[in-house]
Amino acid sequence: MRVKRGVTARAKHKKILKLAKGMQHDRTRSFRLAKQGVIKALRYAYRDRRNKKRDLRGLWITRINAAARELGTTYGKLIAGLKTTNIDLDRKVLSELAVTEPKAFAAVVKATKVI
Repeated sequence: MRVKRGVTARAKHKKILKLAKGMQHDRTRSFRLAKQGVIKALRYAYRDRRNKKRDLRGLWITRINAAARELGTTYGKLIAGLKTTNIDLDRKVLSELAVTEPKAFAAVVKATKVI
C-alpha cells in the first residue's frame, strides 16, 4: 500500500514557517527560503550564546576599570591586589558593586591596599 505523506509534510512545513515568523519578505511565505533563514538563524543563535559570555565579561571589565580609576587606581592593579589579598570576587560581582554600591566597591578597593 502506498504511504501518503501530505500530513507529515504539512506539519514539517508549518513548524519551519512558525520559526520564521519574525523574518521579512518571502522568508515568511516560501518554505524553501524560510528553511534557509531558520537554519542560519539557529546557527547564529548557537554562536552568539557563546559570544554573549565574552561580551559580558568585556562589559564587566570596562565598568570595573572606570570605577577603579575614579578611586585612583587601575583595573590591573585592582585585580592583582584582589589576588594577593585572597579576596574571591568575580568580575560580575565587582561590576555590580561598582554600579549599584559604590561605597562597597570603594571598601573592596581599600581592602586591597591599592590606593
